Amino acid sequence: MEELLNQLSTIVRRMWKFRWPALIAAWVVGIGGAIAVHYIPDKYEATARIYVDTQSILKPLMSGLTVQPNVEQQVGMLSRTLISRPNIEKLIRMADLDLKNESKADQEALIETLMRTLEIKSTGRDNLYTLNYRESDKEKAKRVIQSLVSIFVESSLGASRKDTDSAKVFLNEQIKNYEAKLEEAETRLKEFRLRNIDVQTADGRDSATRLGEIAKQLEQARLELREAENARDSAKQQLAQQRQTGTAGTGLPDLLQDANVTISTPEIDARLEAQRRNLDALLQRYTDQHPDVISTRKLISDLEVQKKKEVAEQRKLAASAPMVAVGGQTNLAYQELSRVLATSEVQVAALRARVAEYSGRYAQAKTQLKTSPQIEAEAAQLNRDYAIIKKNYEDLVARRQSAVMSGDLDVASGVADFRLIDPPRVSPKPVSPNRFILYPLALVAALGMGLFVAFAASQLRPVYDAAYELRSKTGLPVLGVVSLVMSEADTRRVRVDLARFLAGSGGLVVLYAIGMIVLVILTNRQVG
Repeated sequence: MEELLNQLSTIVRRMWKFRWPALIAAWVVGIGGAIAVHYIPDKYEATARIYVDTQSILKPLMSGLTVQPNVEQQVGMLSRTLISRPNIEKLIRMADLDLKNESKADQEALIETLMRTLEIKSTGRDNLYTLNYRESDKEKAKRVIQSLVSIFVESSLGASRKDTDSAKVFLNEQIKNYEAKLEEAETRLKEFRLRNIDVQTADGRDSATRLGEIAKQLEQARLELREAENARDSAKQQLAQQRQTGTAGTGLPDLLQDANVTISTPEIDARLEAQRRNLDALLQRYTDQHPDVISTRKLISDLEVQKKKEVAEQRKLAASAPMVAVGGQTNLAYQELSRVLATSEVQVAALRARVAEYSGRYAQAKTQLKTSPQIEAEAAQLNRDYAIIKKNYEDLVARRQSAVMSGDLDVASGVADFRLIDPPRVSPKPVSPNRFILYPLALVAALGMGLFVAFAASQLRPVYDAAYELRSKTGLPVLGVVSLVMSEADTRRVRVDLARFLAGSGGLVVLYAIGMIVLVILTNRQVG
């Protein structure tokens, strides 16, 4: 520790010998620093604040009808990419900053300066953006911020409209392509249907299903034919008995009570047949719980009840009618039996025709069953291709309409609303440089320069002040030391020299202090 203190004291003594050059260097640097700080141009800050409102009332109202872009993401990306070279060149033209540029190099320097000094700050979740620019000319700074605000708003709207127009162009091209494909698919489907028109059905069922249905209808028709033939044969037997007996009192009641004898109700039968066909058609399209199916079934039930009542009344009237012989062989029972037999013959003939028709259909369907699978497979493929192309076409048309509505919504400024919270304004006093910090830094730099000069000179021209230092540096023995005895005049001269040095050093500090006081006074006057 003692050795370290000795070294420090030695360095200080050596530097003290070069105090005057150090003081001169400190004054030079101090005055130069003060002048440099004084002549640094003042810069004023122009600012503006913009709020982007993305929570428009039209957004939930148009949900599902228009494309809802991520406006927050778009605006955030715009704020990060706004300070680009094309936008800066546009800003220079709008703010008339290129009037004093004499060469292309000046233009490039101005662009680089603006790209470094322009600032866009965002608060994040609040969608609040602050635009800053510093310039020594107040009006110039204000023009720059005004132009930047205009570019910020116009760039957002222009980008959105450009995206919408590009989407419309793309969708129109795709729709044209799908229109051509749809026309080709419709043509192929039409030609296929014309070639195979004899094997097609309106309900779209396959050949196996149609064959099963025809077989079922054929069996039902055969059953009804057998029932009608039995009823007809029974009527013939009763009529034969009536002819043999020639009486009306025994044959007619028994005949009317026979369940195999059919009493004709043509009007109700026609209505029942029509309603049953209607019910079959409804069941092919709807379920059993559909209102139309329920109402049709109720109507059929009512008609059947009405038919039973009418048959019962006819049987009752026939049984209670007086049985008087006419011409020995013709009476009321005979007439009724003849009418029943005629009706039965008509019904049997109709059912035979129905059985023949169903038999022909069954044979034709069975013949077509060999080639129908291939035709049905081709038809299924054509229908599938047509359905896919049609669905894509309809989706594209719907998306184009959505894009058109989205573009109209953007034009109406309903998705994002740019609000200028704080219009462009310039600070009343300079925001830079901060001379209250720069002046003390200049003083510190001046003092540091003085110490550096003294230390450098002491190292370049070393002087040994103690015997032990000379002995350690040279390695030679020191035989003795001659001391300097100062006279009173020498002592006075040393004191005067010290006073001058202290006055010179203190003068530099006092000069800076006076400068700081003057700066404070001038600043207060400007603010006032």
